[in-house]
Amino acid sequence: MRPARCQNAGMQAPADRTLLLQTLDTLLQPAQFRDYGPNGLQVEGRARIRKLVSGVTASLALIDAAIAEGADAILVHHGLFWRGQDGRVVGWMKQRLSRLLAHDISLFAYHLPLDAHPTLGNNAQLAARLGLERFGGLEGCFGDQALGWLGCTAPVTAQALADRIEGSLGRAVTLVANEASRPVERVALCTGGAQGYFEAAIAAGADLFITGEISEPQAHYARESGVAYVACGHHASERYGAPAVGAHVAGELGMEHVFIDIPNPA
Repeated sequence: MRPARCQNAGMQAPADRTLLLQTLDTLLQPAQFRDYGPNGLQVEGRARIRKLVSGVTASLALIDAAIAEGADAILVHHGLFWRGQDGRVVGWMKQRLSRLLAHDISLFAYHLPLDAHPTLGNNAQLAARLGLERFGGLEGCFGDQALGWLGCTAPVTAQALADRIEGSLGRAVTLVANEASRPVERVALCTGGAQGYFEAAIAAGADLFITGEISEPQAHYARESGVAYVACGHHASERYGAPAVGAHVAGELGMEHVFIDIPNPA
């Protein structure tokens, strides 16, 4: 499949790389999170940025597509560096880094901060696409570091909501429910690989939990608790935060922004 491309043309005036970093940090507040890798500027490129490309993951395919776009910087959710990984620059890491360095492109990556932003983050953007409304204050959060999103929908069956998710994301989802025809209203959501948040969602009183992935234990929890579980794909659930943030900061700083979606079945 070919990458999908969505462009928001701004004034196309070059912005300072340091100012872009400060703008992203101010918006996403990475210091508030205990994360699995470094947030912010991961690879330093040229000092002036005219075009920003956003995407989900700093894959070789995204980097090559950004080079073809004439990008000066890339903003992603999944960066290159993670806690506990092999630190050698070989294989796929060498390929990705060599492309960025050869073309003097900066890489900005924000993981949990990009999930959690209350309006532009992955959780908020997916919830908006699905027509879900967040509860106010602390009631609208659950789970470790309050990363989970908690809200409601107009009464609908678990099957109908799963069908709505399929239609919105354009892919099949996995629904595990004792009764797919049972009405649900209280919905918990956490994008990506957040299957470990399911027990916290149950404790928060959710009728249905939405995330990207499911592991073997969660199917049993869903059947035994009566709380429906929808796994809609890690990549598919996290396609919306990076372009929302990219468009926001590009508009603020007067840069051009292009979102490139590299298809991923996971």
